[in-house]
Formats: sequence, structure tokens, C-alpha cells
Amino acid sequence: MVLSRAELAVVIPALDEAGRLPLLLADLAQAPSDLIAELVVADGGSSDGTPQLARLGGAEVVHSLAGRGMQLARGISATTAPWLLLLHADARLCRDWSAVVRRAIKQPPAAWAFELAIEAPGINLRLLELAVRLRCRWRQLPYGDQGLLLPRPLLERAGGMPELPLMEDLLLIQRLQKLSRIRSLQRPLQVNGRRWQRHGVLGTAWRNAALRRAWRRGTATEVLAQQYYG
Repeated sequence: MVLSRAELAVVIPALDEAGRLPLLLADLAQAPSDLIAELVVADGGSSDGTPQLARLGGAEVVHSLAGRGMQLARGISATTAPWLLLLHADARLCRDWSAVVRRAIKQPPAAWAFELAIEAPGINLRLLELAVRLRCRWRQLPYGDQGLLLPRPLLERAGGMPELPLMEDLLLIQRLQKLSRIRSLQRPLQVNGRRWQRHGVLGTAWRNAALRRAWRRGTATEVLAQQYYG
């Protein structure tokens, strides 16, 4: 849907997310009609009906090679609105998300992220959420699963979305840190806890840290993506 006064383009990379994407689209459908100008799902080759469900949920679907960086770049290129909200397909928005985003858009241009909330029980996950909040406060370092709200000109100044199969969020944040303070929307963005439940909190943290170290040492992101998703 395109409305002349709306300022926000929402871009969602998806791959076989038929079980989760409709929930996020339902959250987005609660927004006032003058907020979202464009809603785009960038599909990376789903085989479970994700594109069809995205269209039923009111999204435009574009197709891309699999890999969040490539999918995000493709989705962003299909939009023109001055502000971008980049979300993972398994995310769930808080009830007042649209009011929070609107307030952020009215402030001086900056990059914004939600606070991580993991949809699974366990004290270890609550401690992880606290650690992520502290990391974002002290180091200005949110990751892609926290969502990213930013003005299009700021993204362009940062060189656009890195078209990488992995680490695109870390590279983009590093570039943005040189241009803008990355501010907290001070609202949770709930993500699926499957990754932490599968490998455990410590196992997931160790695995992710090992991938980041390998990336900084120059390992190709294609190799890292095979390790991460494989």
C-alpha cells in the first residue's frame, strides 16, 4: 500500500518463515494508515508458501538470492520512503510499536534499534537479554535481530546495505557508528527462541563469537554462512 503522507518503508527478509511471518504482518497491520508507505518481503527462495502468505498479509514480495544482506538490499531497492524499518521475519512487535516509531521519526535523524526479547523461558535467556541491553548502551552495538530503524539518507551515507550472506548487520552497524549515535527505542522486539534452545545460551554465544572472530580475520562470509545455517 502506498500513501502520500506515510514516511516508513518496512523491509523483511524471509526464507521458509510461513509459521512466523504472518504473526509479524498482523502486528504491522495494526499501524495507523498514515505510517507505513511500503511493506516489502524479500524472499530468498522459500519452499513453504512464505511468498503467498506475505502477499495475503498485504506485502509486496520481491525475490533475491538467499542471505539476509542480499535480501535486505533487494527489498530496500524496491522502496522509496524516507525512513526504513528492517525486521527479521520471526520477530514480534510490541503493542505500541507504531507510536514509538513515529516519535523516533520526528526526532533529529538517527539510527534506532529495539531491545532484544527472546520468546522462550529460562533465567539464562533473561540474563542474555540484560547483557544485550548493556552491550547496546555501552558499545552502541545492536544486532539485526533487534530491528533497525533509520533514515534512508543515513543508510546511503553508510554505503548502503552490505550484500553479504552473514555479518551484514555487524558491518552496517560499524559503519553507522561513525555517522550517528545508535539509539534505543526502549521497547522489546520479541524473537523466536529456537536458536538458543537448540544450542543452549552458552553454546550459541560461543558459536556466534567464533564466527565473528573468523570474520574479523578475513574468513569469507560465504564460508561462515554455511557454518551458521548448515
